Amino acid sequence: MQDLRSRLRGSLLAGAVGDALGAPIEFASWAEIQARFGPAGLCELEPAWGRRGAITDDTQLVLFTAEGLVLAARAGALARPSERRRHLHRAYLRWLRTQGESSAHPTFERTLEGRLLEVADLHARRAPGSTCLAALRGGRMGRLEQPLNASKGCGGVMRAAPAGLARGVADPFRLGCEAAALTHGHPTGTLAAGFLAHALRELVLGAGLPEALADALEELRRWPAHEECAAAVLAAQEAARAGPPGPADLEALGAGFTAEEALAIALACALAAPDLEAGLRLAVNHGGDSDSTGSLAGQLLGALHGEGAIPPRWLEALELRAEIERLADELASECG
Repeated sequence: MQDLRSRLRGSLLAGAVGDALGAPIEFASWAEIQARFGPAGLCELEPAWGRRGAITDDTQLVLFTAEGLVLAARAGALARPSERRRHLHRAYLRWLRTQGESSAHPTFERTLEGRLLEVADLHARRAPGSTCLAALRGGRMGRLEQPLNASKGCGGVMRAAPAGLARGVADPFRLGCEAAALTHGHPTGTLAAGFLAHALRELVLGAGLPEALADALEELRRWPAHEECAAAVLAAQEAARAGPPGPADLEALGAGFTAEEALAIALACALAAPDLEAGLRLAVNHGGDSDSTGSLAGQLLGALHGEGAIPPRWLEALELRAEIERLADELASECG
């Protein structure tokens, strides 16, 4: 049980650390990163949003995903797709409140359950994605069968980790897809989230990273329109075979602003890195969506190695560490 708890905590905490590590350089080119931090790029947590260790909308949405699943479990709804979707959607509407926004959805004024709304530090805008905001402002809840839009932005995959960490869910791939489809309608955007959730499930149960990815890829290929996402996974595996990828290698996989590109960059770094710390540094040092790729790489490496692999100096500076640990523990106890 301790190992499982360590892996669950490790995934959420390392994901948040990767998010915080990449936050100061999210919109910077590699040349700009080197000009600010030297030839090796960014190596330590630097100030963003007024402090070191600040999380962004990526981790905010991961936390609300986790809370939505915990509340679904308490209501006995994890095994019922339509009900767990509603719990997740209500959780995302609560996140929308923290961004100072409102929604035309009829349940918006009643989405007050859960503790996260009471966390003052979550009521902060950290460059939230336009697709997430627009989808949640509207009156409809996106579904796999009835997509809201054609977006494959990384806003769906970046928040999907709890779908794989909730062990009481029998179908983590589908749940990851469902969670992403609430706001992102393109098949690649949803399937990347399903792939990540499936891989994380395998990791927390003790699989090695290559084995977890192979299993997730096998499941991915069972879904329609999987080709683009599968190609990104294969490209990431190929990039990792030559050793730790540099910024140019990562940028060849994309910028990370779309789901399959963010997933590919994170996979390449996680596969090639000698340890968690090195993997997070690799994952943020490129001219793209550094906080999202850092977050995804952290989720994978944290689930693989456990919370003990995260440098203590990074954990000490991490914003909302106690809330992240609490939700990881609740996923273990309520969704096990």
